Amino acid sequence: MPEQSSSFVKAVFFILLAILLFDIQGAIIKHMGDRYPVQQLATFRNVFGLIPSFIVLLTSQEWHADGRQWQIRQWRLALVRGFYVAGAQFCFYLSIINMELATATTLTFIGPIFITLLSVILLKHQVGAWRWIAVVTGFIGVILIVHPGSEVFTIYAILPIFASFGYSLSVVSVRLLDDKISTALLNLYASTGALLGSGIILLIIGGYSNVESTTDWLWLVGLGTVGGFAVLCLIHAYRLTQPGNLSPFEYFGIPFSFVLGWMFFNEAPFGRLFPGVILVVTAGLLIAWRERQLRNRVLKEP
Repeated sequence: MPEQSSSFVKAVFFILLAILLFDIQGAIIKHMGDRYPVQQLATFRNVFGLIPSFIVLLTSQEWHADGRQWQIRQWRLALVRGFYVAGAQFCFYLSIINMELATATTLTFIGPIFITLLSVILLKHQVGAWRWIAVVTGFIGVILIVHPGSEVFTIYAILPIFASFGYSLSVVSVRLLDDKISTALLNLYASTGALLGSGIILLIIGGYSNVESTTDWLWLVGLGTVGGFAVLCLIHAYRLTQPGNLSPFEYFGIPFSFVLGWMFFNEAPFGRLFPGVILVVTAGLLIAWRERQLRNRVLKEP
């Protein structure tokens, strides 16, 4: 029991660190967004983000135990997951440049709702009344934050929702891959796919700007490194305990992003976020609670 408690404490530490790093990544994007186009920033993030992905793979006991295999049978799907991430990155980065950091971040927390819906469509999972209630609750919360039809509504308010859908599609589609593939190898394939996807978006849209200074190069390297190590911390956290145990801690991303937005960009969108943020968080926690309840019920069955 003490060993399990220690693992849980470590998992909480790493999940909180991952969430903080993701929000710092968002702040860097917002800081650089007035000088470089989103598609270029996303590409640099994925170029330098490959380094932590290789570190995760090379230090993975699971990968070494599997004989250090690089090729997988479902390599196309493994790469396509990265394309979903690239599309999500483009939408999210464009949104945080054009709206408050905390608002854009909060809207991405509709993810558990999308995961629930996609699980029904792609994985044929059965969803009960509690989770449907959570879906409706979260949807109402998003509507309250976005304020469609009002003067404050812009198309950028929709982009974090598209981003959340892309990230959720990547999460759900991993269940279509063989269970025996190591998590670290899947992460490397997804990172490679994200780099290819963001590179294609850059080629299609264009707008590349020469990096102006050594300071900007350091920001770009930091962008990819921070984002890559956020993924590393996230993977490590979920290896230490059950995912359902960590879901509530992911919502610390909202106050983290609020503080960063207030400190560096003089943003304080209280009126925009409330009361919708309460419903979005409630919906996510309700789904996490129900998933944990169902999992415990299965474990108790003889």
